[in-house]
Amino acid sequence: MAHSPMPSVADHRRPSDLWIPIVASGLIMGLALGARHVQGLFLLPVTMDRGWSREGFAMAMAVQNLTWGIAQPFAGMVADRFGATKVIAAGLILYAIGLVGMMLAATVSLFVLAAGVCVGVAQAGTTFGVVYAALNRLMPAEKRSWALGLAGAIGGLGQFALVPVSQALISTVGWMNALLILAAAVPVLLPLVLLLRNRQAEDQPSAGHIPMSAAIVEAFRHQGFWLLNIGFLVCGFQLTFAQTYLPSYLVDNGLSPSDGVAALALMALLNVVGTYLFGVWGGTMRRKYLLMALYLARMVAIALFITIPLSKASVYAFSATLGFLLLSTVPLTNGLVAQIFGVRYIGTLFGILFFNHQLGSFIGVWLGGYVFETTGSYQTGWIIAAALGVVATVVHWPIVDRPIVRGTVKASTI
Repeated sequence: MAHSPMPSVADHRRPSDLWIPIVASGLIMGLALGARHVQGLFLLPVTMDRGWSREGFAMAMAVQNLTWGIAQPFAGMVADRFGATKVIAAGLILYAIGLVGMMLAATVSLFVLAAGVCVGVAQAGTTFGVVYAALNRLMPAEKRSWALGLAGAIGGLGQFALVPVSQALISTVGWMNALLILAAAVPVLLPLVLLLRNRQAEDQPSAGHIPMSAAIVEAFRHQGFWLLNIGFLVCGFQLTFAQTYLPSYLVDNGLSPSDGVAALALMALLNVVGTYLFGVWGGTMRRKYLLMALYLARMVAIALFITIPLSKASVYAFSATLGFLLLSTVPLTNGLVAQIFGVRYIGTLFGILFFNHQLGSFIGVWLGGYVFETTGSYQTGWIIAAALGVVATVVHWPIVDRPIVRGTVKASTI
């Protein structure tokens, strides 16, 4: 079913009723995802200053992604039961605590606790799983895909802005003070949480056609849900491997740190365009086909990047392409879950999917550090990332994306 990508005259809500929660969602995700996006910039200064190995830093980032994934289903369940705004507010506070902990950590173990566990749990409450769930419930069905894409684009602008800001802070005041400034910026967003409150949904948490446990069983009996899990695992591997290791990969191959900064910034900037456009396209075209095209394009981009001679031109072309495809999977996948299962338990179901995304992220980050320590290069990791793109392309083809009609159609539609 096609959806209008823009607000229509048939919608009797004021324009601000649509735009205010979209902008609030985007700003919250922009800071939360941006602080994560730039952590690759801290790899070299942190490890050199502390005398740690890159594998130790990689372990902290890997634990962060795995913790995020483990916490996401539970964050979604709490949001579905008690309201998303409470979870988002708690996540922002915990995020600030984690960033301060990264600054103060004197050992790898403490760094893993702060950057891995604390920030990982915080991300579960401040990013896609919970924020998109709140936004889904605030938007009419025909505008959800557009709204998710636009919120993701605004979040992408935050990611883009934080790349040069973080690098400038690291260069001028040092990496420790840079983390402290990022931590101080997080609580400033707390008032925006109130703009995402859906009083009807949060004051009546028992509303819905089926209990949460039945919704989870229903999803696990649907073959398409399992295939989406596989695709999202690949997405997590590719995304986090590239974001974490691209800056150091470029330095290791003779380019300057500024090229790594420019690559991350370009990636974040093009992510704004890609996330918005794929969100709009998801309202007019079948999302599973868009996901297939997206993963296939990622595979081609990575394969070309590691095949042709490395240069500034090839780096910028790769960063722009990967950025365009970077987080576009999220509104499409989230929208596909809402399309099939409805929005009542979207936080819970997308949280389960996101666990597998972060499992892939954990594998990608850990494997990148391990491969570098054993081979002195990230090349093998890039090859694996390209090969997994083929897997993700194939698994989306058989997904049956018809909405479940409860009471007349069994949950397993394949």
